[in-house]
Amino acid sequence: MTKHEIIPCERCGKRIECKANSFTRCQCNTVRLNLNEVQYISELFEGCLCADCLVDLKNEFNTLNNLH
Repeated sequence: MTKHEIIPCERCGKRIECKANSFTRCQCNTVRLNLNEVQYISELFEGCLCADCLVDLKNEFNTLNNLH
């Protein structure tokens, strides 16, 4: 059985179980992002983010783009 690392979310600090080697089972995989959203988030953060932060950042990106 593969051990997964418990790490802090880079944005909020919440402890999350990183399953980078089993991405399809990772909590972050529950958030669907398009290419533009992924690019926006990757420009702000390099590490793992919790699903809640991914949703917040997705909404932030879409709000910013709806203003233009």
